[in-house]
This record gives sequence, structure tokens and C-alpha cells, in this order.
Amino acid sequence: MKTSDFNYHLPKKLIANYPLDNRSSSRLLVSSTKIEHLLFKDIIKFFKEGDLLVINNTSVIPARIFGNKDSGGSIEVMLERVLDGNKALVQIRSGRSPKIGSNIILNSITVKCIGRQDSFFILQFDRPPLEIFNAIGHVPLPPYIKRPDEDLDKDRYATVYEDKTLQGSVAAPTAGLHFDDNLLETIKNKGVKIATVNLSVGAGTFQPVKVENIEEHDIHSEYLEVTPKVVDMVMQTKAKGRKVFAVGTTATRALETAFIDESTKGFSGYTKLFIYPGYKFKVVDKLITNFHLPQSSLLMLVSAFIGYEKMMQLYKIAVEREYRFLSYGDAMLLEKHEI
Repeated sequence: MKTSDFNYHLPKKLIANYPLDNRSSSRLLVSSTKIEHLLFKDIIKFFKEGDLLVINNTSVIPARIFGNKDSGGSIEVMLERVLDGNKALVQIRSGRSPKIGSNIILNSITVKCIGRQDSFFILQFDRPPLEIFNAIGHVPLPPYIKRPDEDLDKDRYATVYEDKTLQGSVAAPTAGLHFDDNLLETIKNKGVKIATVNLSVGAGTFQPVKVENIEEHDIHSEYLEVTPKVVDMVMQTKAKGRKVFAVGTTATRALETAFIDESTKGFSGYTKLFIYPGYKFKVVDKLITNFHLPQSSLLMLVSAFIGYEKMMQLYKIAVEREYRFLSYGDAMLLEKHEI
């Protein structure tokens, strides 16, 4: 399939720039035996005792810093991931790219640009980079949210179940933003097991697919951990004939990576798994996800999960009914189609 096959018209007015007051009050488009239009809190009726809900408990690093090049020009630095030796891989927005060997001043802190890696830059810090980002960084709102970050984003661009002791992300696992504590408690009380995986979302998640043949796309790598305990929970759920619900594309990518060779040992490390139509899912039965950008790798994952025609149909309906799109937008509950 071609990247252009995954295009659709997304009116700018449908891109959600702010979250709703209540997390679980988002709308929910459900696609199973029929299409339903509900509120997210209604998702409870689709769970049965013995099902498994898998969440990504990563936290969000304040990964955006504004500064200046030593030439005086303004610059925006977006962390991708921390490297060894007080180095960091970053995205840089500036009128002109910084020269290798030049200095960048971030709130009076001087760092050196020492190299490039594809579309990313490598910066040398004089101390652990996370110390600096945590001290002076901003909430890394996605590039399609056209406003500066605000105090509310510190709370709302994060899940209620994030674990700040684990390796963090530079983008939120946004399908999880719809869950509040009350809804999670109600789900548990229904006899649903909840498992946590950790996948560190990188800024590469926002990079467009630039090649026409999707099989040639070099997808971004992300670090993840799926413990043997979670693998056991998945296998027990399957053995009982119950369903595995994945909260978002990140939890999906983590689970499918852990089972890619049908191992029962879990997985810890980087993944470059690219899920697009033709992929046969080994773990996930139900996918909870937000609406994604046209021609994105995330949209291709959804297409693989429910089928291309169904995906295009649902997005057409969502646009017509003016669902709110992207990170702060509404959600879908999708049932896997069988290849």
C-alpha cells in the first residue's frame, strides 16, 4: 500500500487544542458488531470479568526548551532520548540548523551541538541532560497544538497512572488521558485485571511517513519493558477465552513486540516494530485509541487492526460528526478484524 492511501481531510477546527474539563467525558466511537456513539465513561459496558486491560504507565518529561544559538537566533530543542556521556538526541527547530561544533544557550546553560543522526541532532551537556530538562523544560505539547503550554497541561497531558520513577517519554500515551481514578476503579470492580507496560514515547512518533511505499518507511525506535508477569497475565487471559484490551498504540506496540517470537520471557529493549496492513496481531483483541493524523504510522497501525476500508469509513464518520481529533481529542474502541 502507498502512503497516499492513508490520507483523509482533517478540518483544522476538529483538532483539540485543550482537554475537556472531565477526562472521561470525551466522546467514544465504538466499532464492533455495530457502530455506536457514546461517552468514554460508557466503555465499562464492553468489559467482562476476566478481561485484561493493558496500560502504558510512562510519565512525560518536560522535554521542550527554548533558547538561542551562539549567533543569536532563537531555537527550540525537543528531547528525543538521553544518550550515554551526558549527551542527548534532540529535534531542533530554528530558522537555520545549528552548525556542528557550535554552542546553544538554553536559559544561560551552554551546550554544544556535536553531531547529527538522520533528522536529529546530538547535544553535549555538562551534566545529566534530564536534570536540565526537569529544571527548565516545558510540557512537550505536540506540534499540531498551536499554543504555548500552560499550567493545566502539567496535569492533563499525563495519565492518572503515570509512574515518574520509570524512564519517561517526550509525548503522552494519549489514549490513556481519558481514564480517571473513578473509571479505573469501576473497571477493576467488574473483575477486569489491569497490567502495566512501560514504553518511552519518542518525538519520532510525530514524524510523518515520507516515502510513498510504506514498507520502505524507517520507523522510529522506542524503548519498552514488558515483564514476564504481564506475559503470564496475557496468556492466562487468552487461555480463559477472555479479551486483551490495549490502551493506545504504545501499549499495542509493546505487547506485540514482546510476543513477536512467541516468547514467554517478556521484553526489555528498543523496538522498531512497524505495524501496517497485513500484520497479524498476536495479542491485542480490543484497541482503545485516539484519532490520528493523516498518512501517519499510527493510522497505519489502526488500519492493520480493523481493516483499511473500515478505518476509512470510521474516520469519515468521525469528521462528519465532528469528533475532536488528536492528543486532547475523543477516543475509539475498536475490535480486531481477522485476516
